[in-house]
Amino acid sequence: MRAILVGLGRAGYSWYKRLRDRGLLVAVVEVDPAMKAKMEGEPYPFYTSLEEALANEQADFLVNVTSPNAHTKVNHAAFDKGISVLCEKPISFDYLESITIVARAEEENIPFMIAENYRRLPYVRKMKQLLDEDLIGEIASIDIQFRRYHKVKREYAVRILDDIGVHHFDMLRYLTGREGKTVQAKLYNPIGSWQEEGAVLNGNAIVEMDGGIIASYAATIASQGPETPWSGDWRIEGTKGVMILSDKEISIYGDNGLQVISDFTDVNEADILSEFLTLLELGHEVESSGRDYLHTQALVHYANLSSELGCSVTVVLPDLPQAK
Repeated sequence: MRAILVGLGRAGYSWYKRLRDRGLLVAVVEVDPAMKAKMEGEPYPFYTSLEEALANEQADFLVNVTSPNAHTKVNHAAFDKGISVLCEKPISFDYLESITIVARAEEENIPFMIAENYRRLPYVRKMKQLLDEDLIGEIASIDIQFRRYHKVKREYAVRILDDIGVHHFDMLRYLTGREGKTVQAKLYNPIGSWQEEGAVLNGNAIVEMDGGIIASYAATIASQGPETPWSGDWRIEGTKGVMILSDKEISIYGDNGLQVISDFTDVNEADILSEFLTLLELGHEVESSGRDYLHTQALVHYANLSSELGCSVTVVLPDLPQAK
């Protein structure tokens, strides 16, 4: 397998090392020529034009680690060549664009997957395992707290749900095995926070999942105090007990008292790249495929819409063509 990497920023360089070390990298595309210095004289072709790279290089797939605003253009360029894509989240900041991209991949039978990593963290996999084992019974309600101070310079204004909450909404779908039904959200910038045009720093939401599970979500990237991990702190109330994730440690309160789990060596941490390669080789559905991840973006889209309208809204999942 041979891959073209598009984007050599902070996340892109991480993908560069991963592809290089596994012998998959064939070329790099980055519009900023100064970024080439990160390659330290290594012999991979470096292009500032994606069109030129696609014309000159033979590749089995493309890894899209560009700014989210450029995702759609890059994805379409790869699809035009029939090349499979592993894309960083989100598919696009524009929900309708996201639907269009996934629909095209489905219609043209082009493998397309989103590099969602939070659900693959070992402690998150362990939570899912324990929930599936009915350790706390049926899930009744969930409380999610996320707090960090995250003032960073980017090419676009950071929005709490589109940039970070999308991970937590994906975890919510993964852990419950349910889809969002309704959502009511309030997005705002707190008093005294930094000012950046288009940025949204805080968000609160109530999400009703299929089956009546209610999740409350409170998130901020303008917190002055102690921070949570990027995956957040979770409290999952069940009919037979409670599961708490705090500072990457799982606590179970149930019939057998308190059980604390901090060793996850028995968990097989799913590797995104390996799963994508399996998709290319075997062609079966994978976690965070474009089709599946669109349901996560639907939650974000309708939460944003709810905040704009000031009321609860129904989550309508996209009607996509069936995969060929």
